[in-house]
Amino acid sequence: MSDSAARPETPRERLLPPLAAEDFGPEFRVVARGGVRRGIRLERAFWASLKHMAESRKCTIGMLVEEIAENHPDQGNLTSAIRVACMRGLAEESMELRKLASIRTINAILVACPSPAFALSSSKKILTFNSSFQQLVRRQLPNAPGDDGRQDLKLALDLNVTDVFARLDANSETPVTTGFVIGAGERRYRGQLSAVRAPVTEPELLMAFVFNG
Repeated sequence: MSDSAARPETPRERLLPPLAAEDFGPEFRVVARGGVRRGIRLERAFWASLKHMAESRKCTIGMLVEEIAENHPDQGNLTSAIRVACMRGLAEESMELRKLASIRTINAILVACPSPAFALSSSKKILTFNSSFQQLVRRQLPNAPGDDGRQDLKLALDLNVTDVFARLDANSETPVTTGFVIGAGERRYRGQLSAVRAPVTEPELLMAFVFNG
């Protein structure tokens, strides 16, 4: 028997979230709007999507269905039109969220902060920072090489980055306070920072705000 035959297969990483059986179950509802009653049978996942869309637009499901019916040229296939509208609405919402969840948004937040602040990866690599943090480094570590405030800069947190993320998860994203040390060459500076999760989905990043620098 070859080694390849004896080696157990590794589970393939999921590309999509698991589908729940209840999402497939069809559900019949009567939707009324403007004196018009429509009987509609849709999978529960689409009813949930319609409810989410109605809540975000501050309207009723009936108002959404009426608009879809008016704009859909094929009145005989309203359920298909609703499904397409749900998918399109979710896609547009996802696109808007992706615009917000970006390094550009993080940069904008850091620039707007008057105190020293920076974004930190799970490997403790400083990815971006504001001018106040750069000034802090130059003031406390005048012999640090480079002009970008991070070249050859060593950073250590009193808490492990994994522990910071765990505390954020456990406490409804309440900011986590921890001590830190930055150093360059033989020089060191100790301070404290408040860490929150950066508004990005991948990779996980922390935004750190120095409050005694």
